[in-house]
Amino acid sequence: MPSYLHEILVKMFHDRPALAVDLLAGPLGIGVPAFESARLSAAELTDVTPTEYRADAVVTLNIADRPVFAVVIEVQLHVDRRKRYVWPAYTATLYARLQCPVVLLVLSPDPAVAAWCAQPIVVSEPGLALTPVVLGSEQIPVVTDTWVARRHPELAVLAALAHGAEPDPSVFTALFAAFDVIDLDHATLYIDLVLMVLPAAARARLEEFMTTTPFRYQSEFARRYFGQGEAKGKADGKAEALLAILDARNIPVSDDVREDITTCTDIEQLEAWIRRAATADRMEDVLG
Repeated sequence: MPSYLHEILVKMFHDRPALAVDLLAGPLGIGVPAFESARLSAAELTDVTPTEYRADAVVTLNIADRPVFAVVIEVQLHVDRRKRYVWPAYTATLYARLQCPVVLLVLSPDPAVAAWCAQPIVVSEPGLALTPVVLGSEQIPVVTDTWVARRHPELAVLAALAHGAEPDPSVFTALFAAFDVIDLDHATLYIDLVLMVLPAAARARLEEFMTTTPFRYQSEFARRYFGQGEAKGKADGKAEALLAILDARNIPVSDDVREDITTCTDIEQLEAWIRRAATADRMEDVLG
């Protein structure tokens, strides 16, 4: 079963296909043709036999509706020898389908696994071989420039994952600069991932960095992130108060209604229920 790290790395490309271009043309130095749009394409790479292959993601670069370049993206966290047989099938099938150049881009945070992924796959002699383009921790740049982080937020996240254990706190500064330009849901997803992946000492440094007073007031992400937590805490308190009133007045609360109350984040709605609960005799009167 794919891990959480695998799923979030894949999600980065699903949510912003142009990330493939950023990585190829940036730290990997791979030439990419001019294009008008980057689109997520079907990841099912099925040939004429019943065998079906599915890549983690496929991104096509297009001029108008015509693909001019395609990227098969794989996130590889462990050595899997089967991949050396299916990766050529991925690229060959896509090449035949789209009739344009295809590159296989493999993300592999573990240096040993990245080295294994980078080995050319000889399909036949002479001269037919597939060489994956691999982005490992050694290929990910250390992003400390906040301008770069805001321009390429996913790269700042990858840099924090790869280099966050190093003592330079500028990586964290750049990471939160990146969070200021993306929506709160994605930023929260990425900070949770970084906290999960970093070793204990680095995680403690990041948590300390997040809770310092200057960060709390200077970072747009921090204001949104901690504001959301504070709002959730207020809602939880209102829900507890409502349930206490209902219990004191001997008004039965079904499991479904209890769940509705405890998961409600609308403070105004909770306050309205509390006012009704003070005089109501039935749960129906409380909920209106």
